[in-house]
Amino acid sequence: MYYSEIKECDVANGPGVRVTLFVSGCTHHCKGCFNEMTWDFQYGREFEKEDAENIIKLLEPPYIAGLTLLGGEPLEYRNQQGLLPLLRMVKETYQGKTIWCYTGYLYDRDILDDFCGKWEETKELLSYLDVIVDGEFVEAKKDISLRFRGSSNQRIIDVKKSRETGGIVLWEG
Repeated sequence: MYYSEIKECDVANGPGVRVTLFVSGCTHHCKGCFNEMTWDFQYGREFEKEDAENIIKLLEPPYIAGLTLLGGEPLEYRNQQGLLPLLRMVKETYQGKTIWCYTGYLYDRDILDDFCGKWEETKELLSYLDVIVDGEFVEAKKDISLRFRGSSNQRIIDVKKSRETGGIVLWEG
């Protein structure tokens, strides 16, 4: 897995101050994407063990609320494989910090109904996520007044509550 950037103090992509990892590789190619360069799976640097260790260290201060995954597309299969060791480390080290994931895939149709049936990695990855912001960015539905999302079709989903109920429960933060 490759990544384009690690932001140490991000306040735009989830509640509180967060560490943000922008992975590389995306097949959605949304019109108006703010991060087109990350469509290329080879863009940026290869994600190494040292990068994961750096993220763990960056998450240490008590004012850091958690980790946010963006892209590119974190839920492309090869990115799921690359992210799993990091997410395991984060949850083992910091049970109180949340993990948010932005994806162009739809939680119910793509992730639950398709990916979970094909890839064991998806099921494990979901067990570490607290919130998913799902749906492709739609330029015609862009709304800069929306909190933590770029277009009105995107949903902010509480993954834990959704898994408990078997339906989609929106995050109420």
